[in-house]
Amino acid sequence: MNTTQVLGGAFAALLLAPVVADDSKEPPTWEGEGELGYSRSTGNTETESLTARLGVKREGPVWRVFLNVEGVNKSDDNVSVAERYYAAGKADYKLTARGYLFARVDYEDDRFSGYDYRSNVAVGYGHRLIDWSALVLSAEVGPGVRASRVEDGDSDTTTTGRIAADLLWHISEHSKFTTAASAVRGGGSTDYRSLSAVTAKLNSYLALRVSYLYKHSTEVPPGHARTDTETGVTLVYGF
Repeated sequence: MNTTQVLGGAFAALLLAPVVADDSKEPPTWEGEGELGYSRSTGNTETESLTARLGVKREGPVWRVFLNVEGVNKSDDNVSVAERYYAAGKADYKLTARGYLFARVDYEDDRFSGYDYRSNVAVGYGHRLIDWSALVLSAEVGPGVRASRVEDGDSDTTTTGRIAADLLWHISEHSKFTTAASAVRGGGSTDYRSLSAVTAKLNSYLALRVSYLYKHSTEVPPGHARTDTETGVTLVYGF
């Protein structure tokens, strides 16, 4: 059994475990949000397009599960000029009030990046360094596997190391700042990704969000940019 299968099996076990293991009298809660709006891209794609995201979270006494999907798409005269899809899932097993084990997987299909797909699987340890009512900062570290396939080329799988940080700052009762950043190193290259956003509530269900996505790879297929950015303005619906 290779490393990819081992880590993939570990993630599947952690993702399914909350369903059978969170049998506390305190029922887990679900919450989520969907957003839709405008996006301005630079890098391998220079265009303005429609962007959409959906995220859900399940919080239980022992387990915490996150699922996120996002997409950007635009066509001019029936010709695609921007097309990117991203999905990520993560399961946390709480060891203490602040420490936890995690397993996560993410997958990206960006038609203009030079890759048919890129995927990462990682497991490791996370810790809430700051856990205040107005400010929460978490950090994670662990090994993983990265799989990718170059357009019209070969597939590649390599072991990786991953570090990440997540910040939530409640600026006021009606606004917040969030950022999620990660670095994945393996096979002589490093991939950086960060998504930062300011969200302002309009009412109990709707909010306005301004976001900035930054992606950088130290090695890319010939003829492609190393850095991509997306600036978005979206309407968010919470549920």
